[in-house]
Amino acid sequence: MNPKKCIVISGPTASGKTAYAISLALKYNTCIISADSRQCFSELNIGVARPTPDELEKVKHYFIGNLSITDEVNVKIFEQYALEKVHEIFEEHDVAIVAGGTGLYIKAFCEGLDDIPGTTPELQNSIRDNYKIYGTPWLEEQLKTHDPYFAQKGEMKNPHRMMRALEVVLSTGQSVLEFHSKIKVKRLFLLEHHYMEVPRGLLYDRINNRVDMMIANGLIEEAQNLFKYRHLNALQTVGYKELFEYFDGNISLEKAVDDIRKNTRHFAKRQVTWFKKFLENIDYEAVKI
Repeated sequence: MNPKKCIVISGPTASGKTAYAISLALKYNTCIISADSRQCFSELNIGVARPTPDELEKVKHYFIGNLSITDEVNVKIFEQYALEKVHEIFEEHDVAIVAGGTGLYIKAFCEGLDDIPGTTPELQNSIRDNYKIYGTPWLEEQLKTHDPYFAQKGEMKNPHRMMRALEVVLSTGQSVLEFHSKIKVKRLFLLEHHYMEVPRGLLYDRINNRVDMMIANGLIEEAQNLFKYRHLNALQTVGYKELFEYFDGNISLEKAVDDIRKNTRHFAKRQVTWFKKFLENIDYEAVKI
């Protein structure tokens, strides 16, 4: 009896993951589970580079537009959802595909989650309220004071991760990084890793062109419709945050668009660094673009 196999496709934004995943799904006559923490929201489309209606019609996708920006979504929810869906796919197919750029989602699907203690809603709300008032500098200062280990080694460019780290250290007295174990869960199916490898200059050109295309396709109007929800975590996202600054009158439209390009390039650079570390001890196929 042949074991079931899941092909896991990772890589930075604009590296061609969607097109490559669809080509493999058509080859194996199977389905795709998206490992993207923003494409799952039905209200977000242009700004998160969701697959086109034609692409979604060609291949069945899971975790695309199935939730609302008001829904709670986290890595644990994704892990449970993805494992459920991959076994559904295996009922009819020998191969399944997981594709996306959210590294922690892919890591959780492949290796399982660390058992990090929960925190109280009161503490969570207090930290989020202070973040809304005082911004990232407040988070940075709090983490340097209470969790210098995370401040040095953690994701200090990601406010969501920073708030989570602050919650954990204030609740437990330990850094969230101390809860990260080296024990990997053994999945009951084969994992085959494919990584989208794009030269940096080409990747940055693709990002710049993609942003221009998003603007031409209506990203400004999409962001205007979402402006009243700007406080939600789902919208603390490159492409929307910059346009919200424009709507507030803080920057020009030209600067907002330029900031989207720049911040997307920075985001892609962090993704490349993260995935290279994740794949250090894993056999993977480099898909060169």
